[in-house]
Amino acid sequence: MKKLINDPRNVVNEAVAGFGAAHPGLVRVSHDPNVIVRTDAPVAGKVGIVSGGGSGHEPLHGGFVGPGMLSAAVPGAVFTSPTPDPIVDATKAVDGGAGVLHIVKNYTGDVLNFETAADLAAAEGIEVRSVLVNDDVAVKDSVFTAGRRGVAGTVLVEKIAGAAAERGDNLAAVVAVAEKVISRVRTMGVALTPCVVPHAGEPSFTLADDEIEIGIGIHGEPGRERIKLEPADAIVDRLLEPILDDLPFVSGDNVLLMVNGMGGTPQVELYIVFRRAAEVLAEKGITIARSLVGNYTTSLEMQGTSITVLKLDDELTGLWDAPVHTAALRWGR
Repeated sequence: MKKLINDPRNVVNEAVAGFGAAHPGLVRVSHDPNVIVRTDAPVAGKVGIVSGGGSGHEPLHGGFVGPGMLSAAVPGAVFTSPTPDPIVDATKAVDGGAGVLHIVKNYTGDVLNFETAADLAAAEGIEVRSVLVNDDVAVKDSVFTAGRRGVAGTVLVEKIAGAAAERGDNLAAVVAVAEKVISRVRTMGVALTPCVVPHAGEPSFTLADDEIEIGIGIHGEPGRERIKLEPADAIVDRLLEPILDDLPFVSGDNVLLMVNGMGGTPQVELYIVFRRAAEVLAEKGITIARSLVGNYTTSLEMQGTSITVLKLDDELTGLWDAPVHTAALRWGR
């Protein structure tokens, strides 16, 4: 294993410290426990938005803290949910009196710890609502979840809900927008290689040189099937078919198409994936109104990609286009 780390036990602490040093005008970070907060939080009268989860998926979630998106992020250990205490700390740090929304990926640890944190915050007089992101169409259940997993669609939920909060929507309205995105977004991924969790020091699963895993999770959880490596177009077709069938997406839809890298895939390959996905959507009469290509929800150094499709309407398009300024997404400001 070759990694640019010091002590595996200090990976998250040192990464959070580096993130804070790189973006001092954007965020402030605290340690023991680790919390990343917008420098201007809390904003009086504005809904706060908190998300988080295990580290190793960067830029999710800390890279999306800033104006127009998250108010705070809570990084746990690599691939491990943060405990309730730092979630409570983040919730208190962003409470401007209008309530706080927790955006939670559907993994058992995240769900339980955010629920506990919401109860603790409520006991201190903070109104907290939660939404559960479950955009992965690959499997109904896994060893990590009851129900579908939350994966790259989380980025779209955070951006659009963040824009709703930024324009001054109340807590109920921000929740409604977040739930609308969740109901209209679908994702599926593929792994070409495994990843190595720093403290484990060995791959989290094994794939032969000529094998890929279709429907992989962002922690390396099994997908739908393990097959021989195919050309990119064939892989894209395998990913898109269950996505489009699930909602379903139909001719005449306007969509946001996101091609996400899993951490170790070069951008040139992601654009090859996007090209084929665009061809398939065009053949089906589906219009790509907005797009996003890059590494946004990763799995350490895993090679692979995920495809996310969000069915847009005028409201969601406007909120997507709204100004945002974070470490990983910024436009319009």
